[in-house]
Amino acid sequence: MFILGSLPGDASLAARQYYAHPTNQFWRLLGNVIGEELHALPYDARLDRLAECRIGLWDVIASASRRGSLDQAIREAAHNRIEHLLRDFPDLRAIAFNGTTSAVAGRKLIGEAPGGVRLIDLPSSSAANTTRFEDKVQRWAILRKFLQP
Repeated sequence: MFILGSLPGDASLAARQYYAHPTNQFWRLLGNVIGEELHALPYDARLDRLAECRIGLWDVIASASRRGSLDQAIREAAHNRIEHLLRDFPDLRAIAFNGTTSAVAGRKLIGEAPGGVRLIDLPSSSAANTTRFEDKVQRWAILRKFLQP
């Protein structure tokens, strides 16, 4: 399974870590999915746990100009070749999009997913998305059925 974001924010770029902003709920949400407190682990240990669960992280947008970290400010986006995930990972069962920007661009790039691959739109883990955390947890729980032992 891959979870695709839109484009890293300023805090993530500065830290060179996915979802580094302290208010981003990504590590808590995904920790709930796999049953571990990922947010409490050092970053490298988080990545190790994702690799053990066969969860990959990437972004739909490879580069763009943007003032600040909000997706609405993204301009001149160049996209990653995410459609190649379907070819390069033949056992892939799901691609989840973290937020609307990622989902809209990602679905356009992928087009019709082949049978056996599910495209999943998730509410953004960003604190800018004011959906209640408990509601996000419920929506993200769908990822459990795609976990690999």
